[in-house]
Amino acid sequence: MNNTNHAVQESQETGALNELIIDSIQDIKGKNIVKIDLRSLPEAPADFFIICEGESTTQVGAIAGNVYKRVKDEMGYIPHREGQDAANWVLVDYFDTIVHVFYPETRALYDLEDLWSDAQFTEFQNL
Repeated sequence: MNNTNHAVQESQETGALNELIIDSIQDIKGKNIVKIDLRSLPEAPADFFIICEGESTTQVGAIAGNVYKRVKDEMGYIPHREGQDAANWVLVDYFDTIVHVFYPETRALYDLEDLWSDAQFTEFQNL
């Protein structure tokens, strides 16, 4: 396989991963979902951030848990996770895509959208 085909395949896999993550967030009624495409920024730590929030720490934990479970069950990926205990900000790291599940006040405090405002944003409807 040449490099061009390999890059396209990785992009399709990442696209499928991102769609599954967003669907997993919507399953648990996550709010204010934003996908940030960081690929044009050389200093970015990943290709994509997916950011959302839950209305309680219980919901934040449930959203992160559902993302973890569905991606593991449906795609076989096991991420690195941080913040599950306090559930004010849970990070689920799939290397190319990093999921940030916030409690609203914590999201406002860190304001990742402003930090990465040069990137391309896609917002998703609350269900």
